[in-house]
Amino acid sequence: MSSAMVTLLGDTMKTQSGSVPTMEALAGKVVGVYFSAHWCPPCRGFTPKLAEIYQDLKKAGKNIEIVFVSSDRDEASFNEYFGEMPWLALPYDDRTRKSALSKKYKVQGIPTFVILDEDGGLISKDGRALVSEDPKGARFPWRPPPVQELIGDTLVGKDGPVKFADLQGKTLGLYFSAHWCPPCRGFTPKLAETYRTMKEAGNNDFEIIFVSSDRDEKSFEEYRAEMPWLSLPYSRRAEKEALSRRFEVEGIPNLVILNSDFSIVNKNARGAVAQDPTGAEFPWQPKPVEELSQTVESAGMDINESPAIIALCTDMNKDEQAEVHSSVLEVAKEVMGAAGEDGPEVIFFTAKDAAGPVPQVLRLMSLGQEFTRGLLLLDIPDDGGFYVSQPDKIDATTVREFLASYKDGKLDRQQLSRG
Repeated sequence: MSSAMVTLLGDTMKTQSGSVPTMEALAGKVVGVYFSAHWCPPCRGFTPKLAEIYQDLKKAGKNIEIVFVSSDRDEASFNEYFGEMPWLALPYDDRTRKSALSKKYKVQGIPTFVILDEDGGLISKDGRALVSEDPKGARFPWRPPPVQELIGDTLVGKDGPVKFADLQGKTLGLYFSAHWCPPCRGFTPKLAETYRTMKEAGNNDFEIIFVSSDRDEKSFEEYRAEMPWLSLPYSRRAEKEALSRRFEVEGIPNLVILNSDFSIVNKNARGAVAQDPTGAEFPWQPKPVEELSQTVESAGMDINESPAIIALCTDMNKDEQAEVHSSVLEVAKEVMGAAGEDGPEVIFFTAKDAAGPVPQVLRLMSLGQEFTRGLLLLDIPDDGGFYVSQPDKIDATTVREFLASYKDGKLDRQQLSRG
């Protein structure tokens, strides 16, 4: 087992009879990190099912271990609930690590079951669905199949079947959408116009595949008739769900852009298409810095899912704003360059105009309209925490200092308004 697992979960795990070194308990194991709580009815329903799968896999000699990460409100409740479990637990008093784990895996509700490989690498954040679909554990350790396997050999084209092999070497867009979804119905014609414009301009090194969330095949056929691209056969429902999990699609419409080797270029390119209707910036690589007044996810960076530094400069002239953007860009490139598989630790925005989401962000922070310049750090994943700094000058040095102080816990945390 790599030291990454110890770094992630700490030096020791709690057992029913005491504690055990993490290195010893998890060596060579696929680890399920189970976020749950005694007070949570869905958790109380899922825990016995998970315990049954766990015990069956153990009896079969599988290299599995589970670590309970408690959201219980007190240690007595934790102890009572953990007493029903056949696995390990993060010590209850390690609340800081519990919060860090919840944030790392973007846990927005419980029960959540995150599956990690033997080296601490992520297999899936949606382990609850995976084990529920496989109650006998036949597909353990539930590693995702290759994208090409999920898509299959044959796609539905406008004039008949199309071999997936014919798309080799092309950049792909997986378009998750549905006939019943009003935002999808609004976005599809815009995407179609961009697609046709790019094709007419001779850009044939890409293709889009419609991945349907329609409720029946008739709706699927009606909807795909409006689209100029290919479609995943409607019958591949299980594969559709696996693709949604693979790319963490939580809402539609969503356009995922993949390189020819199926690596991710952009997990949500919907906003990028809206800003670049001719496809001049295709394949819409995420930009290190976005303008908050235009959108919160134009480059696939979602302010609801990641801590975000916002350089507010609404009262500056254009030259001053350009200097701020250049400074933030310098730091953002450093952060993106150091990013691992989970993406950058923070994302970056400028706010040059008091438009779009900017007024709402200021209102939620209880900052008045007179607040026109400064550095903000919005941490929605941390239950809506935020931080404010008003340096004399917004430059690369003050942005770096602000980020470093946040990471070191030296900033005063404030709570977003619920209104």
